[in-house]
Amino acid sequence: MIPAKVQDLLWEAVAEGDEYLAVEVLRDARADGLGDEALLLDVIAVVQEKVGTEWAADRITVAQEHAATAINERAMAVLSHRSPDRPRAASRRGRVTVSCVDGEWHTFPARLLGETLRLRGWQVDYLGAQTPSPHLIAHLHQTNADAVLLSGSIPTRLPAAHAAITACQAIGVPVMAGGRAFGFDGRYARCLGTDQWAADARGAATALEAGISRPRTTAVRQVVDDLPHLADQEYTLVVRTRSQLVKQTLVDLENRFPAMRSYTDAQREHTAEDLAHIVDFLATALYVNDAEIFSSFLTWTAGILEARNVPAHSLITGLGLLAEQLRDFPRALALIRQGTTALTEHVTRPAPGPTTHA
Repeated sequence: MIPAKVQDLLWEAVAEGDEYLAVEVLRDARADGLGDEALLLDVIAVVQEKVGTEWAADRITVAQEHAATAINERAMAVLSHRSPDRPRAASRRGRVTVSCVDGEWHTFPARLLGETLRLRGWQVDYLGAQTPSPHLIAHLHQTNADAVLLSGSIPTRLPAAHAAITACQAIGVPVMAGGRAFGFDGRYARCLGTDQWAADARGAATALEAGISRPRTTAVRQVVDDLPHLADQEYTLVVRTRSQLVKQTLVDLENRFPAMRSYTDAQREHTAEDLAHIVDFLATALYVNDAEIFSSFLTWTAGILEARNVPAHSLITGLGLLAEQLRDFPRALALIRQGTTALTEHVTRPAPGPTTHA
């Protein structure tokens, strides 16, 4: 059975919330000769990507997205567990630790990677979501892992990832990073000094098989050793004043738009959450000194709002009010200007018209 056909069948199952049918689809495909790695990476991973796309386009609800993800996780677990009469794969290659960055709750990519590596013959310690760096290091001392594979989906977790990377390397354990947080081309993984970056699970497995050199054990690097631009303290000050920035911007928005004063508590809470996300992504962009993180988040957010019939122009107003508070922060102001430009281009871009055929 070809993967595309199995993708369609699995999507139908998860869209209907039918866990048993999802497992049956995968078992039938395996019986028809589709290998386990292909089922993991060419079927389950592709369907999970579609789940995210459908949610972003507002074609499925948050509850449906959670249910579909849970079914995919269960299906992956069933697929990964061998029948009792089938021998477990020997740990021929070595032992690795797969973990999410501290604060990262998106475990699906890490779990997918862990199961792929087990198929390739690695002994995998899968630590799951948001593992604090001290606990990760304690685990490495106990297991003598050959490498750590660090997964991150949300860019705002990059500062935490940096702490984990330097801590692992300080005890001589190499780190491979992967996931959307590190950039589509791995630019932020390189920025934070990882030993390796992989675009996907297959790439990670191949890189591990080729070998990753252990870093020399030296004193833990200071953040400014990798990121000298942080010496200006803008990142630190923005993080420390996050609550104040959000609160004042919300007040300024209400003064600019008096109708906001009649918002319900839920509406005010959502608005405050949106502002907090903006400040968080601004801080992350300051941390890695890259405007793309901030601009991409803004245009993505605008797309999400538009899919839900919410005008995205309010984002531009909010950025202007935030800039007024950060007038003494030249790097932050530059990021806000670039983000505003990207956002303006996005919201003023005409929608594609109907196509005609001769």
